[in-house]
Amino acid sequence: MSEVLTDIQDGFIVVTINRPDAKNAMTKAAAEGIRAAMEQLDNDNSLNAGILTGAGGTFCSGMDLKGFLRGESPMVPGYGFGGITEKGPEKPLIAAVEGYALAGGLELALACDLCVANDKAKFGIPEVKRSLVAAAGGVLKLQQVVGKRMAMEMALTGDFYSAQRAYEMGFVNRVTEGAALDAAVELAATVAANGPLALKATKKIINESYDWTDAEAWKNQAKITAPVFMSQDAQEGSRAFAEKRKPNWQGK
Repeated sequence: MSEVLTDIQDGFIVVTINRPDAKNAMTKAAAEGIRAAMEQLDNDNSLNAGILTGAGGTFCSGMDLKGFLRGESPMVPGYGFGGITEKGPEKPLIAAVEGYALAGGLELALACDLCVANDKAKFGIPEVKRSLVAAAGGVLKLQQVVGKRMAMEMALTGDFYSAQRAYEMGFVNRVTEGAALDAAVELAATVAANGPLALKATKKIINESYDWTDAEAWKNQAKITAPVFMSQDAQEGSRAFAEKRKPNWQGK
């Protein structure tokens, strides 16, 4: 049985961690499967966004400890835990969270650009309770999303947080009473309908600009956005607006 499943839909790909009996704990094979799916997302011009979710009512419970004890690492060199925590895809990626997103599971959701969660979902980085450290992005990047004080609380207590509390902190974009994947598909369809070059440039600027100085910001932004404004898609977007029709993006 494949540990990662993919499903191509209209403009986006759904990537499912498929280890429900193990609460989708991350293995090396699963990490490599996610990495391969991210490469498919970036290399397929018909895809503008991706969704990462888990099978069987759980997003991801973290690292597979049985594999860890065997000396296995669920990392992909250069890309990190689960194949995305150090370097994700160029295109937007949405986490669809059911059940638990804990430890590495939370860090996978953190590595995504957007997060949709069922209202019964739970989030947390409980590594300190086992004398471990949330070293797959939790202690490095969480404060960029929820702020320093809340990142400190989550990391130092190891407590679990509800989807509603994660929403209030800014970690979750949308909380749904229904299936998280259904809400994520709706969000992905909205994102994927937009210009592919503009999506990648926008994501790149938001991800990289947090430590730019004022002097660097406008210069760096111009370098990223200039090709977008000069593209055929920019012309097509303006033309489609004037003609009141759906754009036909070429990614050029």
